[in-house]
Amino acid sequence: MIGMNLKALRKAKGYSQEEVVEKINVSRQSVAKWENEESIPDVIKCSELANLYEISLDELVHDKISVEEESTNSEDGKYVFGIVKVGERGQIVIPKHARDVFDIKPGDKLLVVGDIKRGLGIGKVSRSIASDFVFEE
Repeated sequence: MIGMNLKALRKAKGYSQEEVVEKINVSRQSVAKWENEESIPDVIKCSELANLYEISLDELVHDKISVEEESTNSEDGKYVFGIVKVGERGQIVIPKHARDVFDIKPGDKLLVVGDIKRGLGIGKVSRSIASDFVFEE
């Protein structure tokens, strides 16, 4: 189960195996073996992986993590980038592919809007428009 979780979480975050290798300092072969359930990471690497994917060690080891695959309808430009987990302070990590598609860079301002019946929406705001809004921290 750990292998399936690791693969699902990596894809949900938009990481390649090589990026995981760099972030936790292991070989690419190790990551591939973990994801294929040929071996399992030691407890220290499990802890590092849980931190990387912003989940608890218990969730990584014991829960079956299901992540919807990204889908798109290229005709109308609509995307589903996956599921993200909300952190302690309300923070989320926008999947890499979403950041690429919408050209979201560190320091960009995002407008968060909501409708009780339809949910939340997040959109990139141009610098000129961003100054017109009051942002709550």
